[in-house]
Amino acid sequence: MSKVANSGFPFVERIDEAFLDPALVARVPVEWARSRQVIPFRLADGRLGIAGSPETALQAYEDLSALLETEAEWFVTPPEALRAAIDACYFKRSGMDESSAPDGLAAEVPPPLPSAIAAAPASDDLLSASADAPVARYVNAVLLEAVRQGASDIHFEPFADHMAVRYRIDGLLYAQRSPPRALEEAIAARLKVMARLDLAEKRLAQDGVARLRVGASELDVRVSTVPVAEGERIVLRLLHRESTRYSLHQLGMAPAVHDAFRAVLRSPHGIVLVTGPTGSGKTTTLYAALRELDTAHLNVLTIEDPIEYQLDGIGQIQVHPQIGLTFAEGLRHILRQDPDVVLVGETRDLETAEIVTRASLTGHLVFTTLHTNDAVGAVSRLTDMGVPPYLLAAAARAVLAQRLVRRLCPHCRRAARLVPDDAALLGIPAQAGTPIHEPNPDGCPECLGGYKGRTGIHELLTVTPPIAEAIRQARPAAAILELAAAAGYRPMLADGVDKLLDGTTSVAELLRATGGISA
Repeated sequence: MSKVANSGFPFVERIDEAFLDPALVARVPVEWARSRQVIPFRLADGRLGIAGSPETALQAYEDLSALLETEAEWFVTPPEALRAAIDACYFKRSGMDESSAPDGLAAEVPPPLPSAIAAAPASDDLLSASADAPVARYVNAVLLEAVRQGASDIHFEPFADHMAVRYRIDGLLYAQRSPPRALEEAIAARLKVMARLDLAEKRLAQDGVARLRVGASELDVRVSTVPVAEGERIVLRLLHRESTRYSLHQLGMAPAVHDAFRAVLRSPHGIVLVTGPTGSGKTTTLYAALRELDTAHLNVLTIEDPIEYQLDGIGQIQVHPQIGLTFAEGLRHILRQDPDVVLVGETRDLETAEIVTRASLTGHLVFTTLHTNDAVGAVSRLTDMGVPPYLLAAAARAVLAQRLVRRLCPHCRRAARLVPDDAALLGIPAQAGTPIHEPNPDGCPECLGGYKGRTGIHELLTVTPPIAEAIRQARPAAAILELAAAAGYRPMLADGVDKLLDGTTSVAELLRATGGISA
């Protein structure tokens, strides 16, 4: 197929998603569009256009015009813009095509033999419609629908009479239509094939990783299986390599917390702790902090379990306890690599805590996480582990505690007033009657149950000289809090109240995340 220089065609810098019509590609496989480098779209006046790259063959334009059975104007666009348009168009189609939705596929799939699943080729692009085996098509459809809905996890849960499928969206689980119970083993086999797990092993828990694509976007899927009474329970964690990387200003920090935390990042050495329960966004915050550093002139190394996202310019180590590569052992090796900045995914024991502390005192800036309820609790936790108070006082620079709350949908949120009981729970009884917003439980096309997305609420304890002295003297948490308040510290609940009053979140979300003033 001869190629032509398309310099004579009208040039478009990019194709706006509003002009992409999924109906136009109903008979065009995504593989064909990618290989021929063409995509149809609607012009502003409703006429049909076909876009290609500078390398697209003239024959591809002619073939697509013949397939569409209509006259079309031909354009040329940069290769990156063309690939983005193809991915966006087929992604839109996946949400509209009922024949490829999980519900429709589950109903039509007969339970195949596990050997058929194992032999099926594993296409790694969820937009590919050339489904290998019926169950493979179903699993791909479940994954793609989860991506469309912004889910972070997918749960496959076998019970005596059905198999539940649930998506975790914005921190909460939402049930999806169940596939036939007879498909359970075939679905489990398909997921194991994708994650390169042992198909025959059903008595022990297994963990693996599948790497997929949604067009040009890469997606890591962590697969965890555990045996339960009715079969195997499988949970998938979806890790979007690009879309879930945030900068600090996107995390919802109040301006004062944002500025103070950035100032801490300029410290030449010391420990910076991020605390909170599982799923509170600690790793996301640490990655955002690393993005603030001058990695071109600093040696930044991490040790994580697991490595959630690949970071450019940063050396990342995965712990492997089975072969003796624990956090503590890995950290010892990292310190021989001439690091300037070290990230330790979690400080779980005294051995790791001691190495972290001593590393920070020998000229390294160390980031790590702890599971504590608030910022001051990190001090107690480390001293309870056995870290000497005098070492902690010398090493600690700041503790950031955080939670995630769901954002109210700006399109359907409803005006309300803060009732006295809620005001008392939030510690602001004088604010009873203040105008606020509440979710619309019916939601709208833009949201799920009145919420869309999440944001953080934070409290930052900066270790000033008086606070360091209080830590060295092992003074109680109340004394440290008093000193912190004098230095401008605001508790997490106060930050949440600010987001409640400005319409970002709701009373129910704030109480769910913090428990209120009694917590």
